[in-house]
Amino acid sequence: MEHPHFNINRRRFVQGAGALALLSGLGAYGMDWTSRSTPWKVGLIGTGWYGKMDLWRLMQVAPVQVQALCDVDRQLLEEAAAMVLERQPGSRPRLFKDYREMLADTELDIVLIATPDHWHALIAIEAIRSGAHVYLQKPISVDVLEGEAILAAARKYKRTVQIGTQRRSTPHLQEAKKRFIDTGMLGKVGHVEMCCYYHMRANGNPPLQEVPDFLDYDLWTGPAPYRPYDGLPHRRWWRTFMEYGNGIMGDMCVHMLDTVRWMLDLGWPERISSEGGIYVQKDGKSNIADTQSAVFEYPDFSCHWQHRTWGTPADPQYPWAFKIYGEKGTLAGSVMQYDFFPAGGGEPIHGDVIYEREKYPGDVTEVDIELHAVPATRRHMLDFLSAIETGNLPFADIEQGHISSASCILANLAMQVGRPLRYDPVRKEIKGDPEASKLLRRPYREGYEHPYPVS
Repeated sequence: MEHPHFNINRRRFVQGAGALALLSGLGAYGMDWTSRSTPWKVGLIGTGWYGKMDLWRLMQVAPVQVQALCDVDRQLLEEAAAMVLERQPGSRPRLFKDYREMLADTELDIVLIATPDHWHALIAIEAIRSGAHVYLQKPISVDVLEGEAILAAARKYKRTVQIGTQRRSTPHLQEAKKRFIDTGMLGKVGHVEMCCYYHMRANGNPPLQEVPDFLDYDLWTGPAPYRPYDGLPHRRWWRTFMEYGNGIMGDMCVHMLDTVRWMLDLGWPERISSEGGIYVQKDGKSNIADTQSAVFEYPDFSCHWQHRTWGTPADPQYPWAFKIYGEKGTLAGSVMQYDFFPAGGGEPIHGDVIYEREKYPGDVTEVDIELHAVPATRRHMLDFLSAIETGNLPFADIEQGHISSASCILANLAMQVGRPLRYDPVRKEIKGDPEASKLLRRPYREGYEHPYPVS
């Protein structure tokens, strides 16, 4: 469904000026950590692109001592260690290949986890058991029951777990929520659309080759099925295989669904259906869907998702986005902007992403930085630290991350079995569907033990 106002010349929009005033400074995030006398002792597991992105943001907002780094790729590990040393001169972190050794040998306040998805559950649970608070990248798991196990561990050991769904901490989206939803300007919501049309599905056919001596590929594979080695799985090659994740649904829908759930105060969907497959990009090794739609049903309306990794976006201004349709208007939002279109005409209201180049000049020169995302990640880190200190739940608490991640996983399962699914989070089963319930837990490779049922 296309809103009739979406093609209006953007120079006519009224600029939303409230976000910077609303969220500048640290007041909304509890405390100014720069005056803390004792640095947080931090470890990072997974030192690739986004692991370093998260670590640098934490180091920007709070006194941090990076005690340890862990990665199965020695080259990535050494590169990250050199970059940490630039940021904390005279104190080189200890380096580990195996996260279990790192957690056993290093006393840590905080562990950041930015591995591929198939490792999230085992590492997060072990980090929680070690006594650390955890910042875990999304999606939190590759199957639904892994997520239940992480949630159970966080509650049992009373650790704070923040999930990297930082749209909840994105300044212009926080402003949009306050301005149009919380005030009632949007009115009663009757429909939600979410989408991603990025061409982000790797589709190559690299030949099999020898594993390089700097990579422990067996340990990288861990509990996942073992694929013959055909090149470095990182940065993004692993994301194109269901063995390690949940495709575009798990990677991109989780962000938009989580954003909509936060904005509209939604919990578990009552029913989830999905259809799709590989319709266009059939030539490569990739086995994730290049085309997929899903419906997440709630009592009063449904949230509809669609992705295509080919062709053109339905709305070029919003290629990865959500659109919330209310009786009084429509709110469109993305990582870059928002637009509110009043019903029956009236001047649209536009707001843009907020950058912080002046306050954090290092953002401009940092290699591979997601410049639009770092203000949100910094605020997400500040909220994480405040939650640790106060004992309150963080913005993206593990339970919220689990609901969003599991809902996307359930959409994939619905597509796989060809029928709608209703998940019961109390009984941990698909209602009335024993066959589908068996898919809530993926089989692990020999030598690894699934964390559910929780011991």
